[in-house]
Amino acid sequence: MAIMIHLDVQDQKVDAVSLHVVPNRLQFFEYESVTFYCEGVDYCEVLHKFKGKIKSCSKTNKMTPTGSSCSIQAVYADNSGEYWYELEGGRRSNIINLSVTAGPVILESPAVPVLMEETVTLSCRNKTHSSNFKAEFYKNRRSIHKTSTGNMTIQRVSKSDEGHYKCSISGAGESPDSWLNITESQNKKSKSNPDEEACHFSSAATRIISTILVSALLVVVGLYHICKACCKREADTVDAGKATPAAVRETEGSLLSNSSTILLLSKGFFFSCGVVCIFVRRVCNIFVCNI
Repeated sequence: MAIMIHLDVQDQKVDAVSLHVVPNRLQFFEYESVTFYCEGVDYCEVLHKFKGKIKSCSKTNKMTPTGSSCSIQAVYADNSGEYWYELEGGRRSNIINLSVTAGPVILESPAVPVLMEETVTLSCRNKTHSSNFKAEFYKNRRSIHKTSTGNMTIQRVSKSDEGHYKCSISGAGESPDSWLNITESQNKKSKSNPDEEACHFSSAATRIISTILVSALLVVVGLYHICKACCKREADTVDAGKATPAAVRETEGSLLSNSSTILLLSKGFFFSCGVVCIFVRRVCNIFVCNI
């Protein structure tokens, strides 16, 4: 039972280790700055898939209320790629795949996974013009939306909205591709459906209660057999005066054998049975001996 309770606590433990960036997007123009936030660690040492440790992190590292951060003051095309940070033992944070372009158009999409049922807005951004342009959005290379505002909003996102997105601006060009990641949060799932949280608690309680009931059943069964043995022993004692010495020895041997087989105890338990019978004799006489 203690093991099961320990496992339940472990299941409810939340992993606070994560990496996110500010601004919260996957695409950047050259010469823009990006800040990495390492949650759950005191020193933010970010790694690039091909370049290794980011040197600027050693100079720009700062403590935050939830961890630490570091920055790249100006990014270039060769800063594109996957970023993460590592913990002791080789454990990694989540991976963020940034894209830095020298082109005039980027797609602003979240760098971290979007929670299911939430609303997400994708923005097509022109480096030289901030308004009054026509934009077209693509998902997996297929045109899905045209707008004059430069924005596309997806209401109540689901797993079917995952995919590679990009955009183009008439007369300017198109952005690189970025993957829109949709995930389901356990916390949000519990909030949206309180019955499931109650069900989880009920499941843990059910396992604990089941263990207690099974243990109680084993005690009752063992007590029943002890009582039966006691009752039979008393009956044999009454008849002992009439029986031959050989018969007495045969009866005692049979009792010892039966007790050892049923209770899987040593021969010494038979003698302790007599002590137990002193306390349970009345109960045995009422509920067991007459069965």
